[in-house]
Amino acid sequence: MSDLGDWFRSIPLITRYWFAGSIAVPLIGKLGLVSPVYLFLWPDAFINRFQIWRPITATFFFPVGPGTGFLYLVNLYFLYQYSSRLETGAFDGRPADYMFMLLFNWICIVITGLAMDMQLLMIPLIMSVLYVWAQLNREMIVSFWFGTRFKACYLPWVILGFNYIIGGSVINELIGNLVGHLYFFLMFKYPMDLGGRNFLSTPQFLYRWLPNRRGGVSGFGVPPASMRRAAEDQQGGGRHNWGQGFRLGDQ
Repeated sequence: MSDLGDWFRSIPLITRYWFAGSIAVPLIGKLGLVSPVYLFLWPDAFINRFQIWRPITATFFFPVGPGTGFLYLVNLYFLYQYSSRLETGAFDGRPADYMFMLLFNWICIVITGLAMDMQLLMIPLIMSVLYVWAQLNREMIVSFWFGTRFKACYLPWVILGFNYIIGGSVINELIGNLVGHLYFFLMFKYPMDLGGRNFLSTPQFLYRWLPNRRGGVSGFGVPPASMRRAAEDQQGGGRHNWGQGFRLGDQ
């Protein structure tokens, strides 16, 4: 038990609470402590009966049974692996930024879930995080089942097909990938590679709640070359400090 406790405490903070909630809420439903009917996301109950907890419980709950147990465990593994890697990799020392990414993806998934009558949100949120990790490490070679190896950028789509084979829904995985792509595009691709406006920024209250830690990554990348040249011209050829950034694929 001490080894299990040490392992659990070694999980990064935000991933640890997400992982624990994804075990506790399904267990509560399985044991009948709370009826599962109160844990799903039902638009009528949420909007008309003001059962405002449903978007949260639907994110953690999964109906574990003989036909869904393996799918649940696989996605729990994906949550642990890729949320931990992202929190200790690109977002190392920046818990507020990582929390903002989760909140942004979650809000988008909740809105989509209400519009499309999706009752469970666990898999879409996990897939959105996995998609962001895969894009930030797109050139890394990853291994999957039976020794198959491919670039990380293909991983979300491989898992989409894999989850479908073992009993998942393509819609859940697809929405997770699309939401992850939306965050990645607005936060990284558009402002950094295309020189566009930065539409997403972490609210200050999250920095007060989860302050940055020393030794973390100081930036998310560097601006396009055209913007760097323009900045140097404005400063008479002097060097502009854009931050340290990180190399995609570093862990």
